[in-house]
Parts: sequence; C-alpha cells; structure tokens
Amino acid sequence: MAIDFRDKIYILDGAMGTMLQKAGMNPEETTTQFGLKHPEIWYDIFTQYINAGADIIYAGTFGINKFKADELDMSLEEAVVCAMNVADRARNEASKASGRDVKIALGIGPLGELLEPMGTLTFEEAYDAFSQIVNAGKNCGADLVVIETMTDLYEVKAAVLAVKENSKLPVMVSMTFEENERTFTGVSLEAMALTLEGLGVDAMGINCSLGPVEILPMARKLRSLTSIPVFAKPNAGLPDPETGKYDISCDQFIDTMKEYIDCGINMVGGCCGTTPEYISGIARYRDSLVQKPQKEESIKHGLRICSSTDVVTVDHVTVIGERINPTGKKRLKQALLEKDFDYILNQAIEQIDAGAEILDVNVGVPSLDDVEMLPEVIKKLQSVTGLPLQIDSSNPKAIEAALRVYNGKAIVNSVNGEPEVMDSIFPIVKKYGAAVIGLTLDSAGIPDKAEDRFAIAQRILDKALEYGIPREDLIIDCLTLTVSAQQKEAGETLKAVRMIKDRLGLKTALGVSNISFGLPMRILVNRTFLAMAMECGLDLPIINPNDEDMMSAVFAFNVLKNVDENAVRYIERYGDCQPEISKTVKKRAADSSDTSSYSDSDIFYCIEKGMKADTVAAVKKLLENHSEMELVNDFLIPALDNVGQGFEKGTIFLPQMLQAATAAQAGFDIIKTRLAESDKESVSLGEVVIATVKGDIHDIGKNIVKVIMENYGYKMIDLGRDVPSEKIVETVVEKNIKLVGLSALMTTTLKSMEETIIAVKTAAPDCRIMVGGAVLTADYAEKIGADFYCKDAMKSVEAAQEVFG
Repeated sequence: MAIDFRDKIYILDGAMGTMLQKAGMNPEETTTQFGLKHPEIWYDIFTQYINAGADIIYAGTFGINKFKADELDMSLEEAVVCAMNVADRARNEASKASGRDVKIALGIGPLGELLEPMGTLTFEEAYDAFSQIVNAGKNCGADLVVIETMTDLYEVKAAVLAVKENSKLPVMVSMTFEENERTFTGVSLEAMALTLEGLGVDAMGINCSLGPVEILPMARKLRSLTSIPVFAKPNAGLPDPETGKYDISCDQFIDTMKEYIDCGINMVGGCCGTTPEYISGIARYRDSLVQKPQKEESIKHGLRICSSTDVVTVDHVTVIGERINPTGKKRLKQALLEKDFDYILNQAIEQIDAGAEILDVNVGVPSLDDVEMLPEVIKKLQSVTGLPLQIDSSNPKAIEAALRVYNGKAIVNSVNGEPEVMDSIFPIVKKYGAAVIGLTLDSAGIPDKAEDRFAIAQRILDKALEYGIPREDLIIDCLTLTVSAQQKEAGETLKAVRMIKDRLGLKTALGVSNISFGLPMRILVNRTFLAMAMECGLDLPIINPNDEDMMSAVFAFNVLKNVDENAVRYIERYGDCQPEISKTVKKRAADSSDTSSYSDSDIFYCIEKGMKADTVAAVKKLLENHSEMELVNDFLIPALDNVGQGFEKGTIFLPQMLQAATAAQAGFDIIKTRLAESDKESVSLGEVVIATVKGDIHDIGKNIVKVIMENYGYKMIDLGRDVPSEKIVETVVEKNIKLVGLSALMTTTLKSMEETIIAVKTAAPDCRIMVGGAVLTADYAEKIGADFYCKDAMKSVEAAQEVFG
C-alpha cells in the first residue's frame, strides 16, 4: 500500500500517555492496560486528534509485545487487534464526518530488552517478536507502520525487516536522541540516516526525549543527511517532576513547529505533553500555507560506511584492514576451525589501533560452514568495535546471513562481471543497503588490458543501477596481479584504476600486497605500488595496517593531496617524532592461554577493549605477584574507571562500556574462584538493592546499572520492576542494606518513588538512596529525600564508592 509522504505536509497526532493521564489513568497502570480496559477513552482521544487536523494517528499498540505479555489480560494477538480496531473505528467515523483521508499507523515501540552485545536478546529473537506484532495488526485497518522512540539501531533493524518481510505496509522510523545528538546507546544521526535509507524505510525522524527547540537543529541535520521524508514529534519541553506539567506552552510549541515545516520537514506532530490543542495549532499553520512543499532532490554524499556509532566517509585514502582473512594465514585458519574468537578479536583490535578505518572479514576455510560462521564472527566483532566492516565472501547465502545481523551499513566484497553472480548478489546488497565491490573479471578470467577491465566495470555499474544500487555505493577493484609472474599487467592495473576514476567517477579498491608474491624485500614493491596506485586514484587499499611502512605512505599521501587538511591526522599519528607508531600495540603470544607476556599495564588495555580471554590471562599473571584485593583495587576498578571516564566524555559508548564491564567481570570471576579455593572471604564491595518503583515497568536503565555495578564488584539484589515499597523495605531490613537504587521513567510514578524513600528511611535511617530516570532532576531528587541523583550508570558507581569506600 503506497503512500507518497512527499505530496503534502502531514500532521501527525500528539501524546497518548498525556491524554490517558488526564482521563484518569492511575500510576499503577500502563497506557496499554488502561487503553484496553477503556477502549472508549482511546476512541475519544483518536477522534479529538483527527478533529484537530491529524492526518496520521498512531494506534495504541506501542507497548504491546511478547516481553510485556504479563501486563495483558488477553493474548498479544487479541490486544493488537483490539487496539487497531478502536483506532480504525475512530478513523472511519471521524473521516466520514470531515471527508478527510486519515491514515492509521500500527505503532511499534522498543521491546524493553537489551539486544546483544549489550544484553542477552539475540537479533533473531527480536525479529520474531516484532514479526508477531506485524502479523497480528497488518490486516486490521493499518495503512502504515511506525517504529518509534527507539534508541538501539540494531533493534530498529530487526523491526524494519520484520515489517518488510511480513507485510507490504510503508514504514516510518523515529529514534530518540539526547542533546549530544546521539541516542543513549551511542547511535549518531548520520549512522541512523545511512542505515535506514539503505534498508528502504519510507520516512525517518526524531521523537520524544527533548522539546521542539532542542530537536530542531537535529531535524535540520537529519534533513540534510537523507533524501527520504523526515518527520519530528518533540515533547512539549520537559516535565516538572513534581506536577508533571511540561514547560513549553501550546503557543510556544506551535511557533517552533512552524520552523520545522518552513525548513522542509513535512511531517510534524507531538510527543509527551502535547494535546489536541497543540496539533490543531500546527494544522492551522499548515492550512494557511499557499504553496505545497517542494519535493527534495536526491542528496548525494559520496561513499559512506558505518556501524551504529561510527561513520567513515571515503573522501580520503581509507585503509581496509586485511588481517581477518585466512588466505595464507595458518593461525587464523586454526582459530576459525576451533572457534577461537579471542584470537580473531585480537586481530581486529590490533588493526584498529594501527589505523585501519574498515575491517575486511573473511572466513573462507574449505571445511567451514561460512553461512553459520560469517554472521557469528560479525556479531563477535560488533561486540568489541564500532569500526565499519567489509563482508568478504563469494557465497550469497553467507553474505545475506552476515548482512542481516550487521548493525549499520557494510561493504560487500564482492561481485564480478558474470551476469549470474551479479543477479545473485545485487538483490541482497540492495535489500540491506550495503555498498559493494565489483571485481573486473568474468567467466573468461582477468583481462590483460585495462580497456577490457574497464568494460567489465561499466557492465557491473549498469547492472548495479538496474537493481537500484546508487553509483556512489559501487567500488571497483581492478585486481592486483603478481608482478613476479605478470610484470606488464601491473601497469594495466594502474591504468584501469585511472580510467575508472576519470570516466566513471567510482571509488576504487585494490588488494595491494598481492603485487609482490614471490619477490624478496616485498615491502619495497608493496610500498612503491601503493604510492603509484594512490596517485592513479586508489581510494580503498586493502592492506595490513600493522605494517607501518604501508601506513606511513597512506598518511603522507593524504597530506600531500590536501585531503588531510592542516595535516591533522598526520600530526596526531606522528607528532611525537618517534620512528615507531605510538598507537601500534604489542603483539600478543600466539596462544592466548600463555600469560607469560602480560605486563601490569596490559589489563587496562584488555578491559578497555572488552577482551575477556586476555583479561583473564592478565589477571592470572598479575596474581603471581599481587593479592586478590590488590588486583581488585589497583587494577580492575581503576581500569573500569578509565572506561567510565571515556563514557562520560562521549568517546566511549554504551555497547563498548558494557563489553568492558563484561571483560572485567571475567577477571572478578577468576579472583572469586581463587578466594573460594583458598577458603578466603569472597570479594564483594558491598550489597546494593535495586528496583524500578511501584507502577513503573520500564527497567532497561535499571538493568544497565545492575550490569555495570556487578562488574565493579558490588553484589546487586535486583527486585525487578513495578516493586511495592513494602518489598524494598523488607529486603533492606532483612539484609541490613546500606544502599538502595530506585528507578522511574514516568512522572506519574515519581510519587511512588518519594513514598518508597520515606518508607526506607523510616525503617533504616542509615540506608542511603540513589535515584535515576529520564524524568528526574538533581533538584527534585534532593527534594524527595534521595541521597544521590544518578543521571547514568557511572554516577551510580560513584555513589556506591562514596557509601562503601
């Protein structure tokens, strides 16, 4: 069912929770529970929004999924159908009266569970959960699907695929950003735009979290990053924790939303705190406009690749690390066959530290099932790095399996000029929005002449365009032949690179080290050929970044070609005037179980990079000369503190912080085992009770705090979500708890938080209380009697350190 979101300015609806609270919803109920019990209130709210001018209303299915099924008095399918039917009835009756064509969106929100690697929910499980919602609601009057208020791009991808593979409905996606222009999992606006446009969503936007003033510059930026329609549903500012009233008036909201429409954002509405009055004001302004919005022309940015947190724009010579490819590497073959992922991850981290900007990933061992192994390696790599990946395989099934679980926009390496190869791989590339490398060979092999390689490149380009793959996402590899055997063909490769760059305007790649096989002093040939190729237009050399002779040529070339402006990258790398690159890490022993090479400083590096096996090895080595508590206090906790400081500065994001915490936990486990074997007292820095207060069922923030604090060595007693104050008090008294952590996301449950604090302080005056949640402020936390206001997990650790010393 096609909807042209560009044909007019669409008015979206406003808040549902705000309206349900006004209608009498009590703090103990979720919006889903209340709406299902009172469908006539849902109906009335939809009618109000339609009468106010909304063109699209979001059905009350946002909070329905299999992980929240315990909130329902009916099956998930029945709940979705009920919610959709209420919206459909309101739409039909209101539209009949007004004569307007109003659309209904099947609303999908976050599952409430952390996906791997941050949590335990797999991508496949998330996909199945979203598919269940789509299949239940797609035939109940839905005109489109809205996936909203998301913070994890990986979860968004699972939801988008579930919609596209289980329905033909258009799909809109909005994520919620913080003032640093990232979601709380570290997703950037650019990574969102690249990934979602590649997946083929029909519109993307921003909702919730912030007010219209704060979101406006982000919405403008997003508009500049994508060719598809952009929409926005800001909050009415921020709520007063005490009264629940939002601080942006209706008139102020409307005045700011006019700026959204004027700058080309043609789909606007409201989120928390907005009402039909807000929507009516926006609709009146829309109706006053004489000229329809102009359709945006396609926005071209050149080749960009991304993970969920990092974007690489190929506007300079960009190194692809070649080390995760078993060709000619016996140790890597062994690691793949034995599923020695720690060795593979070490290869990745060494290349990152050496300066690679993209990592090639190949698992091509003849006896290995690459359809199973390639996505498994991709998942493992995503757990330790935000660097974009290049998926290297000739097997279409393995490529699709890997692209499916990749979090971002990858490169596929590769296709060639054979029609059957292009017809098998290009549809997969298009479906997942990847870039792709085309090899200038076909069934006749690699042509000797540059002109013939150019002809194959032209054929690949034409076919890619037929499949809807943008030309900026096609990279051509003119193929490096071994100069010891085919000397004159080296010049033909370079000539072909220049022809493709000049005539087709495409990016180029080469596996540079192939040039020197069979020759002595290979580095001399490699480095010279690399310099010649870069001058001919090579953009993406596939090399070993641990080879500083090669890397120095790349950095110097980028300066000399004026693409490294002011030599910023060059100076960052070589500013200490040392002949060796300061970033190159020390080689690990081939056998990661050999702890003899670990120094005291290695454990900091291992924890920062989230390397569990190496952390364990470093801990074992350190225990030879340090006591268990020395190791905890002088190494593990300071290492985690370093990571926490990076998180606070915005240089490390939540996935990496959680991986670092998991690596540290592996070290703690070794210490605990050692203490148990020696009958010493188990290491624990203190017991902490943690809970989401009564009436609030949001617990992702609480769960993150739990993971981080456990890995600092605190014993966490997790009472769960929607916890009565009586249960918290009982646990505090019974276990003589000195610190309690309380979480609340909704303004309606802040009263419950205050009552819990009073109850705990009355029963245990010496117990300290830390509080957190999106609706809290430091002033309000102090007002309700909390000892600590914790805006994030690291602040919770600081509170515990103050309490326990």
